[in-house]
Amino acid sequence: MRIVDLIIKKRNGLRLSDEEIAFFVNGSVSGEIADYQITAMLMAIWFSGMDAHETAVLTDCMARSGDMMDLSSIPGIKVDKHSTGGVGDKTTLVVAPIVAACGVPVAKMSGRGLGHTGGTLDKLESIPGMSVNIPEERFFDIVRSIGLSVIGQSGDMARADKIFYALRDVTGTVDSIPLIASSIMSKKLAAGADAIVLDVKSGSGAFMKTPESAAKLAEAMVSIGEANGRRTVALITDMAQPLGFAVGNSLEVIEAVDTLRLRGPADLTELCLRLSSEMLYLAGKGDAAKCRSLAQKMLENGAALEKFKAMVSAQGGDAAALDDVSMFKHADFHFVVHASEDGYISSIDAEAVGLTASLLGAGRSLKTDPVDHSAGLVMHKKIGDKVTRGEALAELFTSKNCVEDEASRLFSGAIGISAVPPSPQKLVRARVTKDGTEWC
Repeated sequence: MRIVDLIIKKRNGLRLSDEEIAFFVNGSVSGEIADYQITAMLMAIWFSGMDAHETAVLTDCMARSGDMMDLSSIPGIKVDKHSTGGVGDKTTLVVAPIVAACGVPVAKMSGRGLGHTGGTLDKLESIPGMSVNIPEERFFDIVRSIGLSVIGQSGDMARADKIFYALRDVTGTVDSIPLIASSIMSKKLAAGADAIVLDVKSGSGAFMKTPESAAKLAEAMVSIGEANGRRTVALITDMAQPLGFAVGNSLEVIEAVDTLRLRGPADLTELCLRLSSEMLYLAGKGDAAKCRSLAQKMLENGAALEKFKAMVSAQGGDAAALDDVSMFKHADFHFVVHASEDGYISSIDAEAVGLTASLLGAGRSLKTDPVDHSAGLVMHKKIGDKVTRGEALAELFTSKNCVEDEASRLFSGAIGISAVPPSPQKLVRARVTKDGTEWC
């Protein structure tokens, strides 16, 4: 078998066999296939696509190209949750404790933020003393004892994905549904969960800009999960504006804790309940209505908050900071952006808001860049809210002494104001299962 023959075959729009896909993935990891040949195959896939079976096989081979997490020693059905990335998306900090409080173990591996999107690990590390880099056996022990742990991904998981992604990023082959879906799902399969809930974002702050394109990605990922023996459900959710009000690591933790106390933003609370309900459903906790009621109960009785505190303590964090936010690191500078006219908030460019937070110090350009856990912003308005000239739109926090003007301009440019209120938008646009896509 020669890789050049497989490149030509896929270039010509033909279907690759299981053996041919395995040859490509294994050869890429072993170094037997050169980077330029890998790139040629990725470009052939970008042009010709892959059918559902090819994509599922590709994903399985990628998952098996590195370490596979074995969660079988943890009792119960393990359900994972993954978001395709957004601005202000701190749902894991709320959803995981809710689900764990319901008796469903959550053994989650998360990532760091890059570009305008924030990472769960960066948020958790803003809690004083909190560690997300703990030995695997300690990770298992924590999940067995309290039902919840969130740590960083193993460096050896899905090795093929790291190779493919690095080449896709510099060769114009990022925006391919089979390649995006296999990249995401290979890591989910390797993480070992029995079932997977996907939060696929659409809008200005998401990679997929329309609900229709997000649905195509969700359908591909659900198909991959089901083909590889994982019950999988996806929600298409709105990222036309940031989720909640806070954007930035410690600020988002504080907002997540408020949500666990039933004092959080309405959109964040609703999405967390929806995602929690889906996870509980896949874990066999009942029908949709029962799972929703169970999730709501864990917020109302404080069990979810206590579960979050228990995880923080188990991973070396100071849970007292969740009750006393003065214990978090605070930014050196604070300034306010004001509305330039009367009207209604008609649009919020979530990507520009995320870039503003990054400029303030909350994000990174490279995975190795440090982040300022205290930096970020708290918005005062959402789409549809009335605003008067001079009213505060957001508070911005930074430890950089030279970014106020630039950050203020960037944030102001992200806000659209109109004379009439805009039509309301749905937070959850669709639900995708193996049986198809149901639009809300």
